[in-house]
Amino acid sequence: MKKNWKPILFTGIVILLLVASSVYSVLSERIPSNDISVTGNTAGNLNNGGLFAESDGKVYFSNAYDGGRLYSMNADETDVVRLGDSKVSAINVGGNYLYYYLDSSDGGKGLGYVVRTYGVFRSKLNGKDTKCLDRNAAVTMQLAGDYLYYQRYNNTDFTKFWKIKTDKSESSLVSEEIINPAACHNGIIYYNGTEKDHYLYALDTRTDTISTIYQGDLWYPAYQDGYIYFMDVSSNYRLCRYSLSQNVVEILTNDRVDTFNVGTGCIYYQRNSSTDPALMRMNLDGSNPEVIAEGNYENIQLTSTYAYFNAFGEEVPVYHTPLNGPVNVSTFTSAYDAALAQGSK
Repeated sequence: MKKNWKPILFTGIVILLLVASSVYSVLSERIPSNDISVTGNTAGNLNNGGLFAESDGKVYFSNAYDGGRLYSMNADETDVVRLGDSKVSAINVGGNYLYYYLDSSDGGKGLGYVVRTYGVFRSKLNGKDTKCLDRNAAVTMQLAGDYLYYQRYNNTDFTKFWKIKTDKSESSLVSEEIINPAACHNGIIYYNGTEKDHYLYALDTRTDTISTIYQGDLWYPAYQDGYIYFMDVSSNYRLCRYSLSQNVVEILTNDRVDTFNVGTGCIYYQRNSSTDPALMRMNLDGSNPEVIAEGNYENIQLTSTYAYFNAFGEEVPVYHTPLNGPVNVSTFTSAYDAALAQGSK
């Protein structure tokens, strides 16, 4: 009796195709491991909303002229491209991926956005292959190696400190305490206490163990080149820095500070004053303070090339000035023009 091999051959081919498809699906979902030293953004940017993040000459930002949607551009503000259709904040970048908090309540449009979408999301650097990692509200979020550490909020548990692996394979509660993970260096998260004290603590993300570093009265610590920059709560929120190697505190300014951001060679901060409030800039050691813009400003974001900010309570216009060198404040016109080209104005 002669066997008909055609059905068998066809079945074998189908099985091989299914196996190949499954293997490809698994491999395409794989997120390459990051070195422990990888962080997603600077503390200063994240403490001011995480609206800009830079990596390898590219800046990823939330475009206020287009409902806070995700955009990218070169550091010199050329080649501005829209990457997403929803409002984003807490932007992080690591390897070939972006991580951010997404909320479609303001930025989304069309049938797909009738129902509000929000949570912690991941996408490729071009904005494609978007994936939700956690469908909960998140505040400050920092990428440390292969994990995102973030303040996670919902109406049942309220605010807790969580971490989730970048490939979504692991997720766990790290602490009941509300920890701000913005300041991170080489796998160590530096943060201030929020309950019984405002000491400086360090969380080693390799083991998630916590140690006390300095018994001060800090707020918004930011790591830069061996120093922790912070607002001194007990002394009218003046700006100081603490040397991790020498255990010494330096006073950088006696101005009361509302917010600040540490960049390459300089610090930008908002001076709180009833008579002459101003956005200020000074050297890292507190020398050569100068006025950038008179008035009250917020959302200070720093890249390798520019400082970005807006007037308090007014999302637009967005202003910028060269990070270092002569002050030259102007509007962020390339972002406006890109939004206009999208029909958002």
